[in-house]
Amino acid sequence: MRLALLSYVVAILAVLGMVPTPAAAQAGLTGSALTTCALRDRPGLSPRQVFAASRGFVCPADQRRLGPGSYWIRSAPLRRSAPVAVRSASLWQGVVTLYALYADGRIVPTVIDQQAASRHVQLGAILEIALPQRPAPLVRLLWHVDHAANLRGIVRDPTLATPTQSIDSNLLMGGMYAAFAGLCIALLCYNFALWVALRHPFQLAYCAMVTGLLAYTVTSSGWIAWLYPLIANNDRIRANYLLLGLSTIAAFQFARTFFEARVFAGTIGRLVTLTCAITAAASLGFCLFAPLNVWLFDRFYSLAFALQMAMVVPLLWRAWVLRSNYLWVFALAWASPIVMASFRIASSLGMIGWNFWLDNSTIMTMTIEALLSSIAIAYRMRLLSNERDEAREREIAARLLADTDPLTGLLNRRAFLHNAIGRSGEQILMIADLDHFKQVNETIGHDGGDEVLRVFARTLRQAVPPEALVARIGGEEFAIVVPAESVVDPDDILTGLRAGRMPYDVTVTASIGMCSGPLERETDWKALYACADRALFEAKSAGRDRARSRDLPDSAHGRPAPTLAVRSR
Repeated sequence: MRLALLSYVVAILAVLGMVPTPAAAQAGLTGSALTTCALRDRPGLSPRQVFAASRGFVCPADQRRLGPGSYWIRSAPLRRSAPVAVRSASLWQGVVTLYALYADGRIVPTVIDQQAASRHVQLGAILEIALPQRPAPLVRLLWHVDHAANLRGIVRDPTLATPTQSIDSNLLMGGMYAAFAGLCIALLCYNFALWVALRHPFQLAYCAMVTGLLAYTVTSSGWIAWLYPLIANNDRIRANYLLLGLSTIAAFQFARTFFEARVFAGTIGRLVTLTCAITAAASLGFCLFAPLNVWLFDRFYSLAFALQMAMVVPLLWRAWVLRSNYLWVFALAWASPIVMASFRIASSLGMIGWNFWLDNSTIMTMTIEALLSSIAIAYRMRLLSNERDEAREREIAARLLADTDPLTGLLNRRAFLHNAIGRSGEQILMIADLDHFKQVNETIGHDGGDEVLRVFARTLRQAVPPEALVARIGGEEFAIVVPAESVVDPDDILTGLRAGRMPYDVTVTASIGMCSGPLERETDWKALYACADRALFEAKSAGRDRARSRDLPDSAHGRPAPTLAVRSR
């Protein structure tokens, strides 16, 4: 658990290092940073007037303070003559027109509607507009943003990049996204194969979460615009919100099935279900109705995520209180995603500044989570394997107790009949009964009588071959079944009993009745038992301490013999 807490601290420090001052906010965007100022749009303004204006512009560190609406965003003076492109973060916007002012006074506009924005999206969801090269150098840029939602900014962290810088950025981001996609596919194959074999619910929930994150990566990276250039950029953002929300719901379902059932029992489980329902409603609401009031649905979405992160605290606390076996591995694997998600929510709500790498932190943190979750799942599987082995041992022990006579350790009557009936081939059944056992009990007491039974049980086990079934089927009555080809002399049993050391040196003898025949059906058992019981009666009548044998009547093969209860002798 200390290791898990340390991972939370490291994740927080990493995020704090990611949240830079505004001047350093370009770390995730290639090229030279541009300083910009904003002017709220009003009727009658032309691009040339705005380029020439000396008053009315504000240059806030965070453009979100200006609120939604239509704006002019003007860059500081610059001088560039090489082929360059303007790069900025892709945001929820209406139509954007980029004006490039050159030293010869020429203004070149580029109109970017929703479909055009998708065609200009680069990996990392960066909007890149290549500027036409002219003999005169570029001296200033001006954006006119129509109906800016201003959820993250109006024009977010613009830079000027060369074609080489743009290619390098796409290669870097492409390698990062491809590595994450490959990891997701490998985890999907691995965990789905385990689920098919073992059917543990947490593996299927993990597969659902990884699938959601893989789909989220396709939209958040901007790759979907490369696959489907006709998609509107705002529609890409709507799909992005929906997939991230569904992925977090799958993550909670993974946690519900990963932990022991008692962790999510009662109120905490109902609160988690309610939280997931609110997140689902917020995700679907943004996806379906964001154009009606994007600011309202974005806030609802962010607050739903904040509620999810708040639920993590009592959930982990409950797992700690209940001494969950899986808390430390879960906390270790999910430290970075939880901390990063909390900071992203704070950024969405305007509590901290925006950062490119923080906005793309889901990919990096889920890569760490995926690697550590492999350890967590392996640990979970190990504990499940141990639990299964322990349960199997308990089942075997319980079965032995159910099949064994507790006094002698021999089979009881039920287990004996279960194993004896159905044997193929000729079988020998011997019924052994201690002589005058009532007198033995009266002489040395019931504890002494119990010891006599135990000594007789040991004598039987030592005198018969290993394949024989030996059971105590009544108070002092025992049964032995062996194949007819086995060599078993009942006199050896009687001799061993006489030689056995009895409590208080009391003399104990027994009588044995034998009969051979088939034991394939229950009717065979009844006939064979009746035959051996008659032989035992003859041994008792002849003076006890001896064995007698009888042949099974031919009629016994054709009709069932009457059921005989075990007699007390």
